[in-house]
Amino acid sequence: MKFPFLRAPPNRAVIDRLHGEIMAAARQPALYLDYGIPDTFEGRFEALALMAVLPVRRLMELPAPGPGLAQELTDLVFLRFDDALREAGISDIAVPKRIQKLAAAWLGRRLAYSDALAASGDGPLEAALARNVHGGALPADAAPVRRLAGYVRRCEALQAGADLPAYQRGPAPFAAAALEDSDSNG
Repeated sequence: MKFPFLRAPPNRAVIDRLHGEIMAAARQPALYLDYGIPDTFEGRFEALALMAVLPVRRLMELPAPGPGLAQELTDLVFLRFDDALREAGISDIAVPKRIQKLAAAWLGRRLAYSDALAASGDGPLEAALARNVHGGALPADAAPVRRLAGYVRRCEALQAGADLPAYQRGPAPFAAAALEDSDSNG
């Protein structure tokens, strides 16, 4: 007997691949070494949220099934968060509370980054990155935040040029997070 409520989402293979590509983008060493994201649980959440916002934002702009893919991708991100918390030994009682906090943080990041990316100039994006990645205002040495903002803009440009088939067949368009000559000058 089959249980219809246990069926995998219709786009499961696409969503699994997209999630893997987002995870790979969020694990690039340059994000932590050159762009100032702390290599902590919180920093890794920030990197993942940042890398996930970009394709989710673009998929929401595309025709159907783009918005549905965006929702399925968001759902899978949180399913994986749930799995990771349980594997880390967080109790079954505490996991839903943690997931609720992560979901609120994700929504805040998604709105902040979307607004900042829609604004002109890099000031709003740098401020959002400093607030979320560094927990406050721009640090005294703002060069890593500026580099991170430039990287996010490069990824955003690649995402903006992607159509629905690009996401369906992959790979998702992310820029390499290695420092470019112009980035290394601050």
